[in-house]
Amino acid sequence: MADAIGEGSEGYEGGEGGEGGEGGTAGAVVEKALGLLDLETKARLLSGQDMWSLPAVPAIGLRSLVMSDGPIGVRGVHWTADDPSIALPSPTALAATWDPELARRAGRLLAQEARRKGVHVLLAPTVNLHRSPLGGRHFEAYSEDPHLTGAIGTGYVTGVQDGGVGTTVKHFVANDAETERFTVDNAIGARALRELYLAPFEAIVKNARPWGVMAAYNGVNGSTMTEHRALQRGVLRGEWGFDGFIVSDWLAARDTVRGLKGGLDVAMPGPRTVYGEALAAAVRDGRVTEAELDEAVRRLLTLAARVGVLDGAAPAVAPADRPGPIDGEALAREIARRSFVLLRNEAAGGGETVLPLETGAPGGVRSLALIGAAARDARVLGGGSAVVFPDHVVSPLDGLRAALPPDVRLSYAVGADPTDELAPAAQGFALRAVVRAADGRVLGESRLASGQVQWISDFPDGVSFEELHTVETVGTFTPRESGAHSFGTRGLGGLRLTVAGKVLFEGEELPADVDDLFEAFMGSPVPRGQVELTAGEPVEVSLSCAVARPEDAQLDAACFSLLHRAPERDAEELIQEAVAAASAAEAAVVVVATTERVESEGFDRRHLRLPGRQDELVRRVAATGTPTVVVVNAGSPVEMPWREEVAAVLLSWFPGQEAGAALADVLLGAEEPGGRLPTTWPRRLEDAPVSTVTPSEGRLVYEEGVFIGYRAWERRAGTAPAYWFGHGLGYTDWVYEAMDFTPAEGEDETLGTVTVRVRNTGARAGREVVQLYLTVPENDTENDAENGTGGDTENDAQDATARGAQDVAQGDGEDRPVRRLAGFASVTAAPGETAEAAIPLPRRAAEIWDESTGAWRLIPGAYTAEAGRSVADRRLSFPVPVRTTA
Repeated sequence: MADAIGEGSEGYEGGEGGEGGEGGTAGAVVEKALGLLDLETKARLLSGQDMWSLPAVPAIGLRSLVMSDGPIGVRGVHWTADDPSIALPSPTALAATWDPELARRAGRLLAQEARRKGVHVLLAPTVNLHRSPLGGRHFEAYSEDPHLTGAIGTGYVTGVQDGGVGTTVKHFVANDAETERFTVDNAIGARALRELYLAPFEAIVKNARPWGVMAAYNGVNGSTMTEHRALQRGVLRGEWGFDGFIVSDWLAARDTVRGLKGGLDVAMPGPRTVYGEALAAAVRDGRVTEAELDEAVRRLLTLAARVGVLDGAAPAVAPADRPGPIDGEALAREIARRSFVLLRNEAAGGGETVLPLETGAPGGVRSLALIGAAARDARVLGGGSAVVFPDHVVSPLDGLRAALPPDVRLSYAVGADPTDELAPAAQGFALRAVVRAADGRVLGESRLASGQVQWISDFPDGVSFEELHTVETVGTFTPRESGAHSFGTRGLGGLRLTVAGKVLFEGEELPADVDDLFEAFMGSPVPRGQVELTAGEPVEVSLSCAVARPEDAQLDAACFSLLHRAPERDAEELIQEAVAAASAAEAAVVVVATTERVESEGFDRRHLRLPGRQDELVRRVAATGTPTVVVVNAGSPVEMPWREEVAAVLLSWFPGQEAGAALADVLLGAEEPGGRLPTTWPRRLEDAPVSTVTPSEGRLVYEEGVFIGYRAWERRAGTAPAYWFGHGLGYTDWVYEAMDFTPAEGEDETLGTVTVRVRNTGARAGREVVQLYLTVPENDTENDAENGTGGDTENDAQDATARGAQDVAQGDGEDRPVRRLAGFASVTAAPGETAEAAIPLPRRAAEIWDESTGAWRLIPGAYTAEAGRSVADRRLSFPVPVRTTA
């Protein structure tokens, strides 16, 4: 894949190109430009000029370089509904496809979106691991497994850079939870750091050659990551040969000198930052050398050349070589249905499968009950950096209405409301933001997709922060239900909330004393009052905010929200309506979901339970005897105590803007659910191997060492998860017929190639993900047990903590997981046909990080390669002898 991206800074020669510049290699153009810059300009180049961009220097032909959030959609510099974005399924969904080529296509689409919005670098992908299901940003990362994460991340990065747009692989490294994320010091043993948390970054750097990496907020083993010389300069650049730029997470850069010497190239955002004038002063004072500054500027200019904003240097990918136009809606729908994981498909108590729902054949379903608040108002993306504004969202209700034949009756019931909290105004609201100066003059306007105004250093056309005084959210609200509607606010400054001519609040909201920087900056949700409204009758709404300007604010921003909640109905009455609808139907589909107050950037989860009375709703619908399909609309694991009481369980993740269309495709059998779990799904939180994400005195010890996810589950006798890593059903059956291993010849990064033959024994065409695991020799695992694997973990961790961060919970000798994912491949076949998957077996699967030598060490022995459908459903095995070379 790397060959398709263009070369790195040393090998990237470029050609003649750009406007107004002289032709030549990129390296020569960069050196010439660098030589023309004075000290102050060089220092300024490494500091954001605003929230999203770096300054232009016309004298050297350098245009402003623009960055944007982009895990599932490209925001652009203006976060506004006036410039909508394609919203793809969440990163966990993309990983659930187990398809790096599909990830590459997603990246190419996002590059297309970035170019449309004038963006040169995407702040993605997130390749931190699912260390614990409590991680609040779990949905924005790919997997618990470093190999799968690295493969999907490689596909994503390659695809984006195919389109001539840069990426910043993030968050380097171990940004695996949100609690105290700005200050926490994560104490991680050297083996765990190398074998787990650094491994996806290493794979992506070597296989996709990304143009950027983002340094995380947190510290690792005593040093904050934006200043971590050993990891940024030593490992990332020195060992792996990374030749791109390193940018800070937003507001993560703390110290001018330690940042530059530690390897941080760019401090974002601006204009108030530890670089810029502070960096120039540090050079003048002799605290850093101008040569060290030049090194960072050279990397920044190389990035500018790659993305085509430095005159005289051809971009890394010429416009003619970029992929052709991609249909964003079609790809979003394809990724969604390919990501859906069918966890269960069996009538309660055993029996025939329920999915797909037959609607056209004789005896097929003629009436269907759709139940759940998220069936009508789907949650299609996670909170925080992943939020974009699509121009439309297809809900499950919309999707099924459009897809069902006219002779199939569809009924809908809310069933249970997953939240009793206020949320940003959305359904039924038509809003715009009007910006005024202190004298009342209108400076500009912007359409709003919801009740949120979130402008940080980027304001509507014609608006400057210096003139901005008041922002007013105005418009109409047409309620769907009659009754007492609740309204509230979130934000700081002088607020005035009016609904239907009634002033619900007027006053000043001051900053709260909270740990999270962004919550302190944006405020917390506050109820302000209720208004009796009639369904279908529009009323005027208004929330004005005299924008707060704290003296110590690092950003120019206007951030506040109009909040709403529909009238509260009796919870028992809602469930009874759902039960009645299910009882009158031949099949029931219940959509359960988390909310933004459960899963979002900025905080970790406290439990894994579904909010509200959704568990009770499922059980009571299932108890009617109507075959019940439960769709789980969540970005990360939730407890499902009813999973064996229902006919089918389908995991839809956060499925993106085409959610309902993709769901109809799968439920009705037009397409097969293609997903496999990228993360082990626990029965309950108490069973999860890692359930501690809260630091103690600012320090979080990764005391589990190399044992997270399925690696940890497999060493725990008597405790099994609800669903194992890699699990996922389809609409056909597969038999694993044969397996073979061909050793590699001579020195190679692979041990050889495993070939697996499978046969489709079902009645329809299908796709199978063949998973390859490498199991350590039996005597090795026996020695592990003798050496303490599965022993007194608490005492081991206490001893390890006392020894210091470099030896945390690693045990002695070759304490290894029983098996690890070593490779995978997708195959397709028609009924009765066979297909073969040839999977390289990487040498790394038989290596450990040797802490005594600080290097990878191959462990010889009689290994076994196992092929199957999940880590627990292994169908074939073949011996793999591993020997050290002389």
